[in-house]
Amino acid sequence: MIDELLKYQEADGKLRAIEQEIAATDERKKYMAARKFLEKAPEKLEALDAKASELKHIFELLEKKYAEIADTIKDYENLDEMVDEQGGEISFYKKNASQIADNLRALKGDINKLVAQIEAASSEYAAAKKQTIAMQKQYKEYKVKYSEVKEKHAAEIAAIEAELAKLAKGVPETTLAKYKAKRKEKVFPVVCEVTGNRCPGCGMELSIAELSKLTDGNFIECDSCRRILFKKK
Repeated sequence: MIDELLKYQEADGKLRAIEQEIAATDERKKYMAARKFLEKAPEKLEALDAKASELKHIFELLEKKYAEIADTIKDYENLDEMVDEQGGEISFYKKNASQIADNLRALKGDINKLVAQIEAASSEYAAAKKQTIAMQKQYKEYKVKYSEVKEKHAAEIAAIEAELAKLAKGVPETTLAKYKAKRKEKVFPVVCEVTGNRCPGCGMELSIAELSKLTDGNFIECDSCRRILFKKK
């Protein structure tokens, strides 16, 4: 049975070589980069939009507070009249006016900082939107080019897949499922010959019991990397 599995892996190796060749093309790299960007773009733009809205709301609150303090300051323009009408020490009112003025300056500083944050968020949003438009264009362009690259290998891939389907009939279904699972994880080769007492794939030391199974002409799975291991008689 191991011979059939090795034949399957040999044919699969040809398919893997084509897959690697296609994966290394500029067309695929640019197509995949654009696709990944566009998958995350809506979420990023929504987050930036929400941030801008939040900053705008905070700005409006600070602006309202600033206006309220500014109105209070106006009441102190007629300080002499307030003292005459309400009595009290003028120093008390001057102290209050000074404190309010300090609060006003601090609030104005907070508003200026917030304005800078809003401008930065706005610039970031504009840049992200511009990049999204560029990536949409790249996606459309390289989707076509990537399809053309795959089409060039379509006949060869179809022939290998037909050969694999034929060879698969000679391999137990459970064993083939294990093989395909590792292949999907981009592990290759999946089937390896043991030459010592370690897995040639990951270096895991095999137990005496496992080595004993191999000497009987069977195959085992590596406990570490799950590769299919065998040993020639």
